[in-house]
Amino acid sequence: MNPIFFKVGAELPVMVIPNTEAHLDGHTVITYTYNVYRDEGFEDAAMIKLKEKELLLEKKKSPNYMGFITFEQPGKLFTYTADGNYELSTDDVQEIIENISHYRDHPGLWRI
Repeated sequence: MNPIFFKVGAELPVMVIPNTEAHLDGHTVITYTYNVYRDEGFEDAAMIKLKEKELLLEKKKSPNYMGFITFEQPGKLFTYTADGNYELSTDDVQEIIENISHYRDHPGLWRI
């Protein structure tokens, strides 16, 4: 799946990369874990691919990495794990969850 880009609040641009799984038929599945990066506006396809490869690493190397959000029970229970150089506020996490939920509810938007 492609990353999604949006702003949190008035000034924090973010890039969210989902952890995806492939099934035997080759289709990806909407995941429950989403990695959150500060979007500095310089992301090209090569940089995004590098971050996607980094998803499996225990410690992320990107200075823009802000942690990950896990949908324990979509619509009910979420966990934010601050695991980078920048920690999101509660309001930022809530807004990111709302944006991710919108994309989860409308999977066709992932390709836009």
